[in-house]
Amino acid sequence: MSGLTDAPDELVRDERARVVSEGWGARLLALQSPDGYWGAADDEGWMTTIYTLKMLMDLGADPASNEVRAAIGRVNDRITWWQLDGRPFFDGETEPCLNGAILATGAYFGAASDRLVDRLLDEQLADGGWNCESPTSTRSSFHTTIGVLEGLLQYEKARGTANAVKDARIRAENYLLERRMLRSLRSGEVIDRRWMRFAFPTRWHYDVLRGLDYLRSAGAEPDERVAEAVEVVQARRHQNGRWPLNLRHADEITFDMEDGVGRASRWITLRALRVLRWSRAEVRA
Repeated sequence: MSGLTDAPDELVRDERARVVSEGWGARLLALQSPDGYWGAADDEGWMTTIYTLKMLMDLGADPASNEVRAAIGRVNDRITWWQLDGRPFFDGETEPCLNGAILATGAYFGAASDRLVDRLLDEQLADGGWNCESPTSTRSSFHTTIGVLEGLLQYEKARGTANAVKDARIRAENYLLERRMLRSLRSGEVIDRRWMRFAFPTRWHYDVLRGLDYLRSAGAEPDERVAEAVEVVQARRHQNGRWPLNLRHADEITFDMEDGVGRASRWITLRALRVLRWSRAEVRA
């Protein structure tokens, strides 16, 4: 409704209100434990909690709803990084590949962390991106960079534009664009052909659809540097007009949100259509 049909705000708001009480959103909220986690209260529990919150964000759960406020309250009150002297959950941990998602969900759900933003800005590498392996590695990772970009963008949406954050985002966007969203800057070869196949949820994984959908969300102006990636998206469309789920990443969420690999995917079809609309490619209903 908001990404393709330009429905009036009041209709989108009414539909969005159903997310916390029906379907996948309600099921996800019901899976939270009394101690605030989704999953076990261990390293995997932190991971599951991070990516469940991201899924609730992607679903459009209203941060002001009573159900969401209660869930976020449990996270704030009961989850800390005990390895980091009890740092609050939304202040993040040590790896930018996770901290991007933590920043995005914290900003969306009203718990944006300035401390985490400062950390991520300090960790940006010379080539414009981020890498979980830095400082050992000085070369950025597409996987880590897209997660941090999404986090910084969500922070700006929640708090307003800050020059340092916007400048960091533009540098990182150029990191992707200079590489045509999928190619090595040095050799010109496709870095990983799996990036041309689409999954949902994406978790920490990059693919060209995720990269393009970020640029659309950021209001970037499409140019010839995205042309090849847009062609990849177009080529993945089946004759029925829909896009299939190409692969599934390991996930601790305990129910399926799609009909299976090779079957038409609601999420990938939505994201592909709005990317094509953004890129001014022809889209047939």
